[in-house]
Parts: sequence; C-alpha cells; structure tokens
Amino acid sequence: MDALSDLLQAVRLTGGVFLDAHFTAPWCIASRIDPEDCRPYLATPLQVIGYHYVVEGRMLVSTDEKRAVEVRAGEIVLLPRNDLHFLGSSISRKPIYAHDLIQASGPGGLARIVHGGGGEHTHIVCGFLGSDQQGNPLLATLPPILKVDMTQAGSADWIESSLRFAIGGLRDGKIATATVMRKLSELMFVEAVRRYAESLPDERRGWLAGVRDPCVGRALSLLHGKFDHPWTAEALAKEVAMSRSAFAERFAALVGMPPMRYVTFWRLQVAKEKLRDGRQPVAQIAYEVGYQAEAAFIRAFKREFGVPPATWRRQAH
Repeated sequence: MDALSDLLQAVRLTGGVFLDAHFTAPWCIASRIDPEDCRPYLATPLQVIGYHYVVEGRMLVSTDEKRAVEVRAGEIVLLPRNDLHFLGSSISRKPIYAHDLIQASGPGGLARIVHGGGGEHTHIVCGFLGSDQQGNPLLATLPPILKVDMTQAGSADWIESSLRFAIGGLRDGKIATATVMRKLSELMFVEAVRRYAESLPDERRGWLAGVRDPCVGRALSLLHGKFDHPWTAEALAKEVAMSRSAFAERFAALVGMPPMRYVTFWRLQVAKEKLRDGRQPVAQIAYEVGYQAEAAFIRAFKREFGVPPATWRRQAH
C-alpha cells in the first residue's frame, strides 16, 4: 500500500450526509458544520471537514465574501478547516444562515432546505467528515477550499447514483442507508484528495509533495510498510540512494518534519489505533510499533498526547 493510502486509512474519518438542499436564484447562505450536524455519525469530532456535492446546477463558494470558486454539477467542494463559508448564485447578496432554513426531518430522515427566488435551480447535498485526531499531516496540507471535478474518470456516475439511492432511503427514514452515506462520504474524500495531489505542480511543498517525490515518497512507503523496523536516517537515505544530509534536508523540506520525528509520529498514530481497537497489553503494542522497551514507548506516547497509553485507552472508550 502506498503512503497516501496508509495515511488516509489512519486518519479514521467518519462521514455522513445531513442535508439535501434545493435552491433557486437568487440565493446566498452562510454555512458551517455544527456538532449537531455530525450526530448520529460522530458525537464529538476534534476535526471536521465540511463538503458540498453539486448534483444539479451551479453555485459560488467563498470563505471571505470576496474571492469565490464556481462549483458545477458533478463537482465537490471540501472545507478542510470547516471555516465559515458562503454559498450562492451570487455571494454579493446578504447571506442567510443555513441553519435558519433547515426543515427538520423525522427520525432517521434527511433534513432539507428549499429556498430561493424562483430562478435557476441548484441541487446540492451537504455532508461532513469528522476525525478524533488533530495535527494530521494530510489534513494540515489541504487548502481552505478544495474543489475537485468528480466527472473525471467516470467518478460522477457512481457517486450520483449512490447519492440518489442513499438520499431516497434517508428521506424514508431507513437507518440502514446511513451506513451507505458514511462510506460514500469517505470514498468521496479519498477521491478528492487523490485528484488534488495529482494536480499539484512539481515545485509545491507539503506532505503530499513528499508523497509525490520519488525519493521521499519511496522513504515514506518504506516507513509506512515497515514502521516497526529500527529505521535510522542513514538507513533510509541508503534505501533511496541519497546521502544522509541531502535526504534529511529534502525530507524535512517536503514533509515538514525530520525523518526520525516522522517515524515517531507515525508509530504513535498506529499505536493509538491499536489501543482503540483491541485489548492487547501496552507492552505488546509497544513492541509491535517498533519500541523494544515499554517504558520508552510510554514516555514517547505521553510526550505526544499528554497522557500515558493506558489512560488514553480508557478515555477513548
């Protein structure tokens, strides 16, 4: 598995669709995902990504009421920082707060908005992805607004058909289709990030640039594939045919942290998932993520997350 796939999997995003909205021009709303929008999918996310998928029509999206991004049918716009943002046929109009327009649904149903002046029709589906992790290098490297054309490579066909199926079920109060929406939200995010990474210019810096760099990307794949290996900067540099100093400088410039700091970061992220998902003893988890001594693992975990691993496990449950 490549480094991007590894990190996408470890982010542990839980998604859902909470709103089916129909607008007619002229219209303009202000929106931000609230904690209530995330229920029943995720109670208290530490990080929230909002998204809007345009099923039909077009709209403008902005986070500052000045520079707007046009989003058309088959395109998705993500808000990785969950900033307050403005949607509309025009963003120069005085916005109405979206939550004031929401028509509540019955148990298990999907909330709706029907609003506008009767002109050009725009149909959007609004959702979120939430994570209980903070400081993930993938999420930190994304722009405030990320628009991706899902019509490329035929993505829009299966997304739209899946959306229509799941939305119909949610309207009817079929709780089971919430699982479909959760998975669909996650798949849309993965597709959006992949397309964004492919669109980056070669000189772009950041974690995704590190994944795309032949040498640093190879090192990241090695680290993710064998995170329990006793890696050193020298060993990684040798694997990618670079000098230690040149490799360390290039890795830090692209990824944002030195190679061995990243090794520690990734091992502890894996350890968190093991603590959350299983009942393995802390000592066994320490060994599985590359620590020969349990005490060293506990010190590193507490330094990174503020509490010892056993305490973190209790709090996570």
